[in-house]
Amino acid sequence: MADSDRNGGRSLQAEPQLQPRPHPPLVLVHGLLDTPQVFDRLKRCLANRRQPLLLPNLPLRLGLTPVREAAELLGSHIEAAFGQEQPIDLLGFSIGGVIARTWVQLLGGQRRTRRLIGVGSPQQGTLTAHAWPGGVLAGIADLRFGSQLLEQLNGNLTSLAGIECCSFYSAIDLAVLPGWRAVLPIGRRQMLPVWAHPQLLRAPKALAPLREELLRP
Repeated sequence: MADSDRNGGRSLQAEPQLQPRPHPPLVLVHGLLDTPQVFDRLKRCLANRRQPLLLPNLPLRLGLTPVREAAELLGSHIEAAFGQEQPIDLLGFSIGGVIARTWVQLLGGQRRTRRLIGVGSPQQGTLTAHAWPGGVLAGIADLRFGSQLLEQLNGNLTSLAGIECCSFYSAIDLAVLPGWRAVLPIGRRQMLPVWAHPQLLRAPKALAPLREELLRP
């Protein structure tokens, strides 16, 4: 008997199956002297294959804004865009990686973060931060070797245990000295074959592995 006969002459149509998204939303966090436009080349490489995409514009004020304050602002942007529960992936460039990590570890972001990716991010501090007055430039002071913030982040890694962490860095990076300190304390690490900090988001040899990582299921 036809479906229309069994249902009083009404035809039954199969309901469309909703396909799960291959990735959660992606949040890109810019660096100290940057705006979200620093990710333009990376966005072109992704070719709309990572949507939705959030690029918050954080007022870092040349290093005047403490990292934790910037992380609180980041959290506000994420909650406004995706609510309080939606899982996300995070990629931070330069100080943006430390800001993202601070939100994850100290402000509750670990409960909704699937992946945390740092690109040229001074997760273990940088010599360049010691050249500036820490009493004024609090955000830069947070990036000094042994700063209170970095000691707090590195002193308890339990909040990173359930997160896939990955670090991309350049061996010769004048913004993060020495370059090998631009890595998270856990997770995979990959050196990119570039010789300047801006090239981490510009050079094709850097963009290709970043694209591969961001499009990985």
